[in-house]
Amino acid sequence: MMERRVYLVDDEDAIRRSASFMLRTSGCVVESFNSADAFLKAAPDLTSGCILLDVRMPGTGGLDAQLALRALGITMPVIVMTGHGDISIAVRAMKAGAVDFLEKPFEKASMIAALEQGWARLAAAGRAQTHAHDAEARLNVLTPRERDVLNGLVDGLPNKTIAHDLGISPRTVEIHRANLMAKLDVKSLSEALRIVFAANAVSAAR
Repeated sequence: MMERRVYLVDDEDAIRRSASFMLRTSGCVVESFNSADAFLKAAPDLTSGCILLDVRMPGTGGLDAQLALRALGITMPVIVMTGHGDISIAVRAMKAGAVDFLEKPFEKASMIAALEQGWARLAAAGRAQTHAHDAEARLNVLTPRERDVLNGLVDGLPNKTIAHDLGISPRTVEIHRANLMAKLDVKSLSEALRIVFAANAVSAAR
């Protein structure tokens, strides 16, 4: 079971104490920060988890912290915490990718429900990443020429055009195509393309 890790970012001591207590009694691992700046400094080295982020803090505010996290390539789910009258800010945070928002004072059930959404997103991202790395490993068994043929197929080119571009015969393209399909253990071109697209997701994330 995935560890339920939460990063609590709020400048109010009382909020950090009460929310930390509620989370720990629910089985969460909690690490708290008294400013967005302190959290952003530590964020690149933190284990994956959900972020409970106050929108109004001295120094860097919650919305700016969201943008800073994205710039750092950190995609942990964010739940923003807002005071009375900050709904417009919460909506902006949602548009910027926040999972949900909580209005202070919030109940334990509301906080856990919001975090459940975040943990579900983390689990889905983990499965997608595993699938992408599996796809990349499968492509690595192909020879350079088989990769050339596959790239032509990805571009939607017919065998004759691929053959012309590579300086080989259409029959040789057919042989490479059959070999790469066998190595990838797929029965159709669409299956092969899905493997390529999944592997490309790994490259794009680097």
